[in-house]
Amino acid sequence: MEKFVNVTLTGLTEGMVYAAFALALVLIWRSTRIVNFAQGSMAAATAFIALSLIQNGQSYWVALIVALASGFVLGAVVERVVIRPVEGGPELNAVIVTLGLFVAIQALIAIIWGSSFESFPAPFGLEGFQVGDSRIAFTPNSVFVIGAVVVTMALLIALFRFTRVGLAMRASAFGQEVARLLGVKVGRMLTLGWALAAVVGSLAGLLIAGGEFVYPAYMDSLIVFGFVAAVLGGLDSPVGAIVGGLILGLALSYVSGYVERGSALVNVSALVILMVVLLVRPGGLFASSVARRA
Repeated sequence: MEKFVNVTLTGLTEGMVYAAFALALVLIWRSTRIVNFAQGSMAAATAFIALSLIQNGQSYWVALIVALASGFVLGAVVERVVIRPVEGGPELNAVIVTLGLFVAIQALIAIIWGSSFESFPAPFGLEGFQVGDSRIAFTPNSVFVIGAVVVTMALLIALFRFTRVGLAMRASAFGQEVARLLGVKVGRMLTLGWALAAVVGSLAGLLIAGGEFVYPAYMDSLIVFGFVAAVLGGLDSPVGAIVGGLILGLALSYVSGYVERGSALVNVSALVILMVVLLVRPGGLFASSVARRA
């Protein structure tokens, strides 16, 4: 029973990190209808900015704010300089550009900060809570991770459901010409979508880095798991991103904890889950029953 509790709590915490990255993918999909595969390397770059500040004596919270602000600026610049020139062409062009950007940013991180492993501090303790005679695999930092993701999800839902900016972002994504006729500044909305998605991605990068070692490619696995979580929940649903992240985190934790050589099967398990979702419910668990067209 103790093992089950610990495996479940570990999966819950990891699932919330997957959910945070999935939220970034959902945000950029809802606002631009593009899947940004460079999101992981962009987040890694902001994490190394935060690490540099911490190593130079700044507090974790100052570094967090600077990293999120850096993510906002980076997302806006990438949309304006790299994505904007190919937005009018075939949709595949933008995807290919994000893949190239992923490689380029990761190489730039290695050039600036090196390729060695660096320890990234956690804002809260990493020792599990004591429950009776047992210490469970749930730490103060786990509480911070879960709280940060839940608050982020609530803010995104509020943005898209209750604000004119969120409505304008969605209108720009689904029908740019119609949105322009209605007075929406489509270019600004697309830039804002990329900027906000980069902020959420940066948060995910910092959450997974806390208490771990970081290096230029440390986000690679999170890119895969976050994408699977987003597809599982539905690329158009912030709530789906959370649920998808939790389902994936728990599933992979159970595989790792109970299956012989399970740690070696984690990536395969994620692929199997992705294939099953695409075959059974391609739009994700929270997809609308009526397809929408631009």
